[in-house]
Amino acid sequence: MKGVVGAVCLALWAWLGMGAGAAQERPGPAPPAALVADLVAANRILADQGVVDGFGHVSVRHPEDPNRFLMSRSVAPALVAAADIMEFDLDGNPLDPRGRAVFLERFIHAEIYRARPDVHAVVHSHSPAVIPFGIARTPLRPAYHIAAFLGAGVPVFDIRGAGGETDMLVRDSRLGRALAATLGDKAVALMRGHGDVVVGPTLPLAVFRAVYTEVNARIQSQAMALDGPPVFLDREEAEKADRALDQIHLRAWDLWKRKVTAAP
Repeated sequence: MKGVVGAVCLALWAWLGMGAGAAQERPGPAPPAALVADLVAANRILADQGVVDGFGHVSVRHPEDPNRFLMSRSVAPALVAAADIMEFDLDGNPLDPRGRAVFLERFIHAEIYRARPDVHAVVHSHSPAVIPFGIARTPLRPAYHIAAFLGAGVPVFDIRGAGGETDMLVRDSRLGRALAATLGDKAVALMRGHGDVVVGPTLPLAVFRAVYTEVNARIQSQAMALDGPPVFLDREEAEKADRALDQIHLRAWDLWKRKVTAAP
């Protein structure tokens, strides 16, 4: 009888997603406190800049274990504190949940990190000015030099191609892999009727790109409302401007960080 009960318990354990392998997972080396502070700041910056509101999330790859990443518990970005930062593996499993709720769409981050070793930070938002470009035929293009990273192209992910009729949420690894495949080697991918995902080799650069993807979308919409077709950055201009931005984007990060971390 004990053997039967044990087998039933083990099966239930596995069904709940807490099988023997997952149960043995433990957080790796503690991430640097400065990185945790930057991730908290990144959440608050994105909220302050109007990229996220009560929804959306940002993550950073663990600097000592590329198969893990850091992201907050499920909470509005503007409210994130250091105690909310959690560690996840590339299957989207939280390694020390302690009863904390996690984001349903953590698989966006996990599968992009798995597919893109060059990516060390991911932002997912429902950036409002960007939404129209995910549902219309007009592509999002670099309207000015600070958004030059868009010059490589901005693909659109349609979740129906991977999951049929869904609730529009990337809530499992299969959908996360499909989104990562659509993103390919680009910096930004739009998500039809949902939002976008923005990546970067560093956390400050991913945040910078997320902010200026939203700004560029507003500028492009304004330009399209004027007479005559807009003149966008061509590919060579975009490549040159993007290389320059890599050298100066920390100017914006330092400003934004100081604003959201200043004592009241």
